[in-house]
Parts: sequence; structure tokens; C-alpha cells
Amino acid sequence: MQAVGKTQDIRQAVEAELGFDPLIDAANITVRNMNGEVALNGTVPSYPQYLEASAAAQRVAGVTSVYNHLEVVLPEGDFRDDAMLTTAANNALALNITVPDGVEATASDGNLTLTGTAAYNSERAAAELAVAGLTGVRNVRDDIDIAYNGDPVDVDLHVQEALDRYALVPDDSDVQVDVKGGVVTLTGHVSNWAEHDAAVSAAWMATGVIDVRDDLSITD
Repeated sequence: MQAVGKTQDIRQAVEAELGFDPLIDAANITVRNMNGEVALNGTVPSYPQYLEASAAAQRVAGVTSVYNHLEVVLPEGDFRDDAMLTTAANNALALNITVPDGVEATASDGNLTLTGTAAYNSERAAAELAVAGLTGVRNVRDDIDIAYNGDPVDVDLHVQEALDRYALVPDDSDVQVDVKGGVVTLTGHVSNWAEHDAAVSAAWMATGVIDVRDDLSITD
């Protein structure tokens, strides 16, 4: 009976958070929960709302993972043909000082694919952010490669030191860092999504990191 009650409480809390968030039209979103694993189903009218729905669910206590199955169904006036959206996306990338030269976007039925090379994940994230809010975008696929040409030194030590500095990561955290060939693997336990995101962000900020494998467990 307690498990059922907790399941209902988490689902209801996620529904309440989606309804509370002014950036989300939650009218066509349904929430399913199984022991803290939350699935979002239904439709939203824009890609930023698709992203915000995941963020809202992650804010709820007891949520350990979020599966975003929402579909972006654009209002009639927001449709853009592929050529127009491709041009708009590439203009947005070119105007963003953080996005490196050579990163390009291609649109297909409202779905944007980003390609090219970046030196840091922050550059890749900037490219996603630059195009995410464009009218007509239904989804963004990030195929930008991380290519660091230097010799990374003590990446694991740098990541661990960053974790030790972060206020959101407690001093008694058991998060472990393993680095092989520029790929950082994080293992251990965090108590909430804020702590989880802080740990992942710390890993991505280290020089020489080309990928982060997130094997952290949330034990709220």
C-alpha cells in the first residue's frame, strides 16, 4: 500500500509541477510513474516546452529518472519549410559567438540536425541553445563531435577537484570518476537532480573531455 501511495504522490506532484510552470502548456501531457521512474506522454506545442517538461519533472522530489516521450505538434502558424528553417538555424549559429565555425544545421520536417566539430561541450550546448527556440523546430539532434587536440593531463583529478568545490555536491559524496581516452565515467549516488546535474557539468568542464558517461544513481 505504501508503494502505491508513493507512486500516486509522485505522479500527482509531477502533474502539479507541470501545471505550475508558466512555460508549459500541460493540457495534453499525461504522467506515468513506476517507483520514481517517470514517463511523460502526449503533446506540447513547441520544442522549448518539450525541454522544460523534462526539467519540471526532474525538480520533483522522488523522481529518479525521466523518459520524455512527448511529441511536438506545432500550431498551424508555426510551420516552416525545410529551406527556411535551415537558413534561420544557420543564421542563429553564425550569430552566436560561442558556437565555433563549421557547425551547421540541416532541417527535415521541423527536425534539426547539428553537425561539425567543437572543442568543448559548452560550445556544443551553445549550438543547441541557439536553435532550440526557433519557430518551426520540432526536435534537435546534436551530432557535433568533440575534438580536443591537446594532451589532457590528470582529467580525473581535475574533475574530482571540481566536484569537491561544487556547493551542490556534498562533502560525503561517493561519486567516483574514471577516465579513459578522454571519456569520463561517473558512478556513485546523488540525492537529487540538482546534485546529479552539478556532477555531470563538472565532468564536462574539464579540459580534454570528449564524452561523459552518466552512471549515477539518484537515491532520493
